[in-house]
Amino acid sequence: MKFLVMTACAAACVLTVSTAMAEERKPDYQASAHMLAQKYMLLDTHIDVPYRLEEEWSDVTGKTETGDFDYERARKGGLNIPFMSIYTPAESGDDGGAFELANRLIDRVEAIAGRAPRKFAIVKTPKQALKARQLGLMGLAMGMENGSPLEGSLENVEFFKNRGISYITLAHSLSNHISDSSYDEERRWNGLSPFGKELIGEMNRQGVMIDISHVSDEAFWQVLELSKVPVIASHSSARAFTPGWERNMSDDMIKAMAEKGGVIQINFGSSFLTQEAREWYDTMSEAREAYLEKNGFDEHGAEAEAFGEAWREDHPFPYADLSDVVANFQHVIGLVGVEHVGIGSDFDGVGDSLPKGMKDVSDYPNLIAEFLRLEYSFEDIAAIMGGNLMRVWQASETYAQETTAAQAAGAP
Repeated sequence: MKFLVMTACAAACVLTVSTAMAEERKPDYQASAHMLAQKYMLLDTHIDVPYRLEEEWSDVTGKTETGDFDYERARKGGLNIPFMSIYTPAESGDDGGAFELANRLIDRVEAIAGRAPRKFAIVKTPKQALKARQLGLMGLAMGMENGSPLEGSLENVEFFKNRGISYITLAHSLSNHISDSSYDEERRWNGLSPFGKELIGEMNRQGVMIDISHVSDEAFWQVLELSKVPVIASHSSARAFTPGWERNMSDDMIKAMAEKGGVIQINFGSSFLTQEAREWYDTMSEAREAYLEKNGFDEHGAEAEAFGEAWREDHPFPYADLSDVVANFQHVIGLVGVEHVGIGSDFDGVGDSLPKGMKDVSDYPNLIAEFLRLEYSFEDIAAIMGGNLMRVWQASETYAQETTAAQAAGAP
């Protein structure tokens, strides 16, 4: 009997040791993710810091208590190249203030780098982005969200390129003088305007990436036909998860853009990721519109904001989670391969709608850990993190350089 008890104890000890060893052998995905976030270039094509600071200033060169971005959290998350969004509201194109506002927001980005030159550097080209990373600096690139500041002048493309604008989102929430918007029921141009069609060629010549986020489907197809270089969607997700919502990209659009070498940068806003969150916004927006119209309130006034807050209290928002973010990436990868997807979070731009596990710029390793669990290679993860966008950015720069050289040589 004593022997049997000892044998049973020995077996239990062996089982305990074996279990412990198995636990030790389990991959530490989170630790590996933090390592990869620091090892490879991490690039996010859409962060709305400049307009956030326009509304309420805070010092993002250190740690802030508000917003989704600051230097300390970005460093923790491994972010190397945040594209600062130079966003001008759609209405600013009508009142003539878009050009001035865009320049003021660029000034704000330059001020961030100027106040902390040991932390930040303005980067205007892929080469400068790589150099900043080598020097241990966070490279502040810029993209113009809404082309209204161009004010119908092709010369302004070069002007803003020189100021640091590396991509232009042709329209925003309303159709403008360039393109119809996916949000606007009025389709002034049935795609691109005559100026918009000219603009595509000029952006190619200047090496400014064309961003089709926000434009109507008709405009997307016209851009794809006209552009000589790959185009990007700087902050869009897959329409397969939000059927009928034109702001996201359909499978056919994703395939066509990929065939021309382009990249879709996944937006992290919950309403971009799941139909449940999308329907919550649609229902709230309809109720708010009816309330404002009934009472004669301005859609941009305090009453509209108060209604939204009250609605959220009575109708809890259905946040997406990290698995929904990953599902959008996997959908695109399943359609066109890992070479045509990247990160376009929309941090500081989608308000309180970010998914669980992706609340600010310190959370990128959470996403990387999920790719590791799915057994993506380090090379594929590096491509998603920034390599794919760098390829398109460089393609735009190279085309512009070759075009300039050909013109200098007298080519027709």
